[in-house]
Amino acid sequence: MKNTHARQPLKSVRNMVQACIQCGTCTGSCPNAFAMDHTPRQLWQMLLNDRPRDAITSKTFILCSSCYYCTLRCPRGLPLTDAMAALTRLAKTENPGGFKKSQAFFHQFLESVRRHGRVNESELMTLFFMEAKDPVLPFAYANLGIKFLRKNKIRLPFVKQKPSRGLDKIFEKVRELETHS
Repeated sequence: MKNTHARQPLKSVRNMVQACIQCGTCTGSCPNAFAMDHTPRQLWQMLLNDRPRDAITSKTFILCSSCYYCTLRCPRGLPLTDAMAALTRLAKTENPGGFKKSQAFFHQFLESVRRHGRVNESELMTLFFMEAKDPVLPFAYANLGIKFLRKNKIRLPFVKQKPSRGLDKIFEKVRELETHS
């Protein structure tokens, strides 16, 4: 860990999973476990075996969709979804560069929904690439883009949509709540 300030939140996460019996129910319940580099059970094991750096650099908690299946099905009643959220917050403070692309995507996704009331895929990806400032990144998505174009799932150039103002108050409230947490 970089500093002692980060140890307190990590201790809090460890306390959340201290009673884990490594049964694997969390992993078996997780709809995203197939895409994770470590299963949720393995992540708890890392924390309990004093391997915080491995846990913080993992992509497991980033892929958590906060569905609460793991929390609901845990035989010990552990707050696993809350632990995943706490790890995400901790990792963002400890390794902010590791989240640059995902934060750029998330930001542009929400902005597209706020502006149009739905996602405009072409606009989303273009603005995501621009915000990520990685000239090679678009090539990683080229094959997927071509498939979507062939199936008429996306259109070029941008389709003009009426701006959606109905969601502005919701987005303002979320920003306010996020600022206070």
